[in-house]
Amino acid sequence: MKALILLTLPLCLAFQLPFGIPGIFKTKGVPDTIESATGPATPKIAIIGAGAGGSSAAFWISKAKERFGLDIDVEIYDKSSYVGGRSTIVYPHDNTSLPPLELGASIFGEESYETGIWDGEQIVVSMGNSWLDTLKLLWRYGLSPKRVQSLVDNMVKNLLIVYDQETPRWDNITSLSDALGFASAIQSTTEDYLTAHGVSELFAQELVDAATRVNYAQNVNDIHALEGMVSMAASGAAAVQGGNRQIFEQFVNRSGAKLLLNTTVSSIKPKSDSSRHWTVQSNLGSSEYMAVILASPFHSSGITLPESLSSLIPEQPYVHLHVTLFTTTSPTPNPAYFGLSDSSKIPQMILTTSKGVRNGGQEPEFNSLSYLGTTREGEWAVKIFSMEPISDEWLQKVFFGKVGWVYRKEWESYPILPPTGSFPPVRVDRGLFYVNAFEPFISTMETETIASRNVVDLLLNEEFQTGICGSRISATERNDTKATEGDPQEDFVYGWDC
Repeated sequence: MKALILLTLPLCLAFQLPFGIPGIFKTKGVPDTIESATGPATPKIAIIGAGAGGSSAAFWISKAKERFGLDIDVEIYDKSSYVGGRSTIVYPHDNTSLPPLELGASIFGEESYETGIWDGEQIVVSMGNSWLDTLKLLWRYGLSPKRVQSLVDNMVKNLLIVYDQETPRWDNITSLSDALGFASAIQSTTEDYLTAHGVSELFAQELVDAATRVNYAQNVNDIHALEGMVSMAASGAAAVQGGNRQIFEQFVNRSGAKLLLNTTVSSIKPKSDSSRHWTVQSNLGSSEYMAVILASPFHSSGITLPESLSSLIPEQPYVHLHVTLFTTTSPTPNPAYFGLSDSSKIPQMILTTSKGVRNGGQEPEFNSLSYLGTTREGEWAVKIFSMEPISDEWLQKVFFGKVGWVYRKEWESYPILPPTGSFPPVRVDRGLFYVNAFEPFISTMETETIASRNVVDLLLNEEFQTGICGSRISATERNDTKATEGDPQEDFVYGWDC
């Protein structure tokens, strides 16, 4: 289990620390009993959003319920008609007998396709899996690939701390970042950070830029370095056959929570009495809760909070991304579009770099173009990510007029991630928690589940003086039982295991 899956939206990272972090662990008392007209009522928790964060929050609560007999009801709201948020599928030709295609959060595994990097005017580099390709990369970039790999390995090593048995609860992401050694990375652009560590400008502007553009639709000179290295860490991962959304459907199903789809929440406000419970208003009416977990980007949710609370959550802009899925009987794109001869071999995965446009060249018309595999004999599925719509005419030109089914989707896909040193609060108020506060730090599906696990631990500690795995013991005591190499506990994941 100690592996990063890096479930970002277009491609392809669970949390713990062996020490306490001052200022990010808080203990709260147990609330007054909720009373109804007929006696004590079962406390209820509302979760707003049924994506990675919301569905996993319900699951983490259910693990605590089954372990400690907590009497809590959970209700999940989502304005969509499905579970999964930005992870969903469509079927080619609307035919459910054909393999489904990921429309949002995709996979993240290693492809065997040759990959080219396009700068808008020429393919600047092609990469395959041969020794000759490796030699070409060494000739072009020198030791830069090795230096980047070392930086990524160190980042992953620090992040893997959060997978073992000793995890803190945090309500301050800046402090967590400092504790994990990521402060300088999140306060620098990826390009500046890499060049300061001896990586060539060429490698940063071509290979790393291609990774940040496909993973986050942001350039290497704009996105902060932690997320840039996350983009470069997408190796050895896997997808779920039939669609990654099934992970989140299983979270909800196994949680036993009440699921309210097609339900739009309009406001969250505290009750006027001293109990500090919350009223959630939706198109179904209003309901009262002990606590609320907001697992959706606040500023794009349309939810109203009291101004004293909404002012605590800074505006977070998102990238507006166009996804174009289609089928074609052409095994490759048209070489002429890329300025090559008819006999030229064009890679089935083409990433892009902004290096050319920075030097006065032409902006690439897409961020990435990738063949996803065959839908049926002689027909391939292709996915394009772009900042502007891809027209039918463009598709016909680039794919020899051999385009069949086409499906388009626009997403507010990823947070815009410039260097930063400040983050939204995780605990907005007593009983009100914000999972997506983690997104400006690291934005992946998996880290959303980690953020929700932390939120559930905070909530349970605040209301019941316990956590997903019960009350804490000191780090010194825990060190005696820490897993060693080969120990079965090495695969321990906090929250799932206890």
